[in-house]
Amino acid sequence: MSPRMRLVIGVVLALVGLVWALQGFGVVGGSGMSGQGIWAVIGSFLVVVGVVVALSSRRRA
Repeated sequence: MSPRMRLVIGVVLALVGLVWALQGFGVVGGSGMSGQGIWAVIGSFLVVVGVVVALSSRRRA
């Protein structure tokens, strides 16, 4: 997989995770995920995974 593709996937994962975490923390309302602690945990984990994937795009093979 190309570094650019890893970067794009990592950024998308991190952004989705951020939205999920904010919904889980109750910052963003309007869905069944709002105020549910499990989504705060899942979202936070996904942000970390996304950042790791994005940073891995900087390594040279």
